[in-house]
Amino acid sequence: MAKKKVKIIKIDLDKCHGCRACEVACAAFHSKPKYGIVNPARSRIRVYRNELQNVFVPVQGSFYTKAECPGRHMYRVNGNDQSTYDEDMSVCSFCGAACPSRDLFKEPDSGLPLKCDMCESDPPLDKPMCVKWCLADALIYEEREEEGEDQPKLDEVDTALECLVDKYGIEKVIDGLARMTQKE
Repeated sequence: MAKKKVKIIKIDLDKCHGCRACEVACAAFHSKPKYGIVNPARSRIRVYRNELQNVFVPVQGSFYTKAECPGRHMYRVNGNDQSTYDEDMSVCSFCGAACPSRDLFKEPDSGLPLKCDMCESDPPLDKPMCVKWCLADALIYEEREEEGEDQPKLDEVDTALECLVDKYGIEKVIDGLARMTQKE
């Protein structure tokens, strides 16, 4: 069986103090032009902050979903049983999905989903910008090889098209693409 390379960012919740340097670094890396502006709404990592309870949780943008999660008011921390919390402590706070419930992890201009891409660039970086600029060392980058086949993954264009089809319908998307190709 073939081996595939897996890249992950682990989070040490005991070290995160909510400085949001990871958000700023990510937003600057993904700005156009690169490092041109810092708009935290474009960041692929967000820090959930509840200063009164001393809770700071970095959350990465992960996937696009058409529907809301059925367990929106539940979350699990450190393997404890699920507990019900107020809306400000809901599972939505700790979820990386771009979904219809909220505007988190959506591009502010277009509404298209944002997903962590581990700061892929040419030349490649040794580690993602959020990890590099984490002042508290709460974010830890790891690469490892696992058994299994590399599964084809949706890239940004595929995800954006899926999102547009869900929002406007396949006919409007096809018409728009046809108009765009006629201009060339």
